[in-house]
Amino acid sequence: MIAEVRQLTIQYGKRIAVDALDLKLDAGEIALLLGPNGAGKSTTLAAIAGAVLPSAGSISIDGQDLATAPREARSKVGFADQPPALYEYFTVEEHVGFIAEARGADRGAAMAVLTELGLEKIAQRPCRELSFGMRQRVGLAAALVGPVKVALLDETLNGLDPHAARSARTVLRAFADAGNAILMSTHLLGVAERLCDRVIVMNKGKLVDDKRGAEVKALLAQGPHALEELYISLIADEGPT
Repeated sequence: MIAEVRQLTIQYGKRIAVDALDLKLDAGEIALLLGPNGAGKSTTLAAIAGAVLPSAGSISIDGQDLATAPREARSKVGFADQPPALYEYFTVEEHVGFIAEARGADRGAAMAVLTELGLEKIAQRPCRELSFGMRQRVGLAAALVGPVKVALLDETLNGLDPHAARSARTVLRAFADAGNAILMSTHLLGVAERLCDRVIVMNKGKLVDDKRGAEVKALLAQGPHALEELYISLIADEGPT
């Protein structure tokens, strides 16, 4: 087990965004986080990354408690938020290199991950000049650089062209196969079907389904719309709230 969330609760005033969530992430796992807008997915990812303080509960990363050892825990978490938070006046290489150093890695690690994602040609371009798709890819590179054990991706594969999406899937699979874990939120179910080992569904701040292993294989064997059918069977269409 690489990450553990225990009774995580996040409350904004009277609204409970995440409600007593228990979740464990294992090495080698790519877990898909599904749910409607407002289900608590982004808040959960931000809390695991240390960007949102829990109202109750605890989070540990690779054995380090996020509350009592925040520096050590955060250094092992890569978070690609939405929209990507980039240092606009840094070049791409400077941005990813700065993140690498903040995690205790060598700045040279930046070019390695940029090359893996096919971004070496824009390494000297300022982040402020990037298109939406390029910003997504740079955000992904920053999430993966350094001694990261858990990558948290919030709609990070949105906006990628087919070549970039394939490259990202290859890099993410290799990252997980190296003994790390990925928790990714996306509405692109076709992309998710090619990647996921596990399917987690949230609604109204609660975990409502969690499938892994043989269950996921059996689900995906039902055809290209299996995830969509699962989602619709679990989540009622209540419109905007």
